[in-house]
Amino acid sequence: MRTACSTTASQAAPSTRTEATVTDERMTGRPGRGRPGADSPATDASVIGASAADVPRSRPFVVGVLSDTHGHLHPDVLKHLEGVDHIVHAGDIGTPEVLRALRRIAPVTAVRGNVDAGGWADALPSRAQVELAEACVVVGHVAPRRDGAGRPGQTVVVIAGHSHIAAAEWRDGVLYLNPGSAGPRRWGRPRTVARIEISAGRASPHIITVDGD
Repeated sequence: MRTACSTTASQAAPSTRTEATVTDERMTGRPGRGRPGADSPATDASVIGASAADVPRSRPFVVGVLSDTHGHLHPDVLKHLEGVDHIVHAGDIGTPEVLRALRRIAPVTAVRGNVDAGGWADALPSRAQVELAEACVVVGHVAPRRDGAGRPGQTVVVIAGHSHIAAAEWRDGVLYLNPGSAGPRRWGRPRTVARIEISAGRASPHIITVDGD
């Protein structure tokens, strides 16, 4: 079940689009089966799709994580996202077409990055929180703060982008993940994405280097 997972943060006014929390009422349809709204404008936290409760408990809930696509989705990036239950994009999306392509694979939580501009980007929050398979996930483009997210004893994952440097580390019981850049290669750095496997509320991150030019 996906619900807002903050103990302190509140919903921002729709006009500001600075922060969004996610509730089950905003999610309808199923990924990859012509679900309603697959190509529709973003919701408050850009989340459309089935809830985590729809995933059999016999296997981990898998979250595909990417950032800094800058309007480009390499075919091998899409290949590494196949089969995931949810996708998180940590900003610098580039174009709405990127979000439409991702929503054809799985439900998407997306935030606005510093290069995202225009009406489609204005509809995105700069910070989002979503509960996925009993883990609380906080997303922002540049170094988002936990800000009290998560219940006592709950696994909390904080996802950022912007640096184009992939990294995953646990600090004070919180997983901090940057998937690196999934867009055009820059500064000699590889193209990367990440996957998080969540089982029994515990998160296991995996950073993947994407081959191809």
